[in-house]
Amino acid sequence: MLSARQLSKKYGQLTVLSNVTLDIGKGEFVAIAGPSGAGKSTLLHLLGALDFPDTGQVKLMDQELFRLSRKKQAAFRNKHMGFVFQFHHLLPEFTALENVCMPLWIDRQPKDEAIEAAKKILKTVGLSHRMDHKPSELSGGEQQRVAIARAIVHQPSVIFADEPSGNLDTANAKAIHQLFFELRDLYQQTFVIVTHNEELAAMADRTFMMKDGQLESERIRGN
Repeated sequence: MLSARQLSKKYGQLTVLSNVTLDIGKGEFVAIAGPSGAGKSTLLHLLGALDFPDTGQVKLMDQELFRLSRKKQAAFRNKHMGFVFQFHHLLPEFTALENVCMPLWIDRQPKDEAIEAAKKILKTVGLSHRMDHKPSELSGGEQQRVAIARAIVHQPSVIFADEPSGNLDTANAKAIHQLFFELRDLYQQTFVIVTHNEELAAMADRTFMMKDGQLESERIRGN
């Protein structure tokens, strides 16, 4: 469903990514791990078309992303991709419910339909009692659950997450990890997650280990 071919990226004279090729199937839970500076986040940003490679291509659902105009790329991302980051990037002036509604409103869905969909997702992630609270009134774990709800409310094909539990304590991190797998099983979505968390990486169907901008090895769960 998602494939990358010969992806390379430089920032100035620094090579961050070098000839990376991989394939990810529908419904897979894939972790990208490795030391800081290995190129993990850069790879994730290229897979999600948040940045452009110097060379190579990314194809999602048979669509070559870098052949699209920026406007069409943005529309494709909003329809088919969801993003979760280490820092929640919630809009502070809006409630949890309104934050989750944003992707649907951007897609010009009717307001009432968007609200109902957002309420359903917030209930799924265990926040039906907190939907009228603003981010400053939520704990770190609750804020990340809102961010996850926002990422999946439009039922995208793939969720990209960059260190999604990096700022959470151990209990909240474990809860978020478990939630990811519950959502994957519920919605049959593909998850691609950059993580330093060894426990999360061990739970993934496959883990790609990166070093110096290249895929060093691949580990399959149970092997």
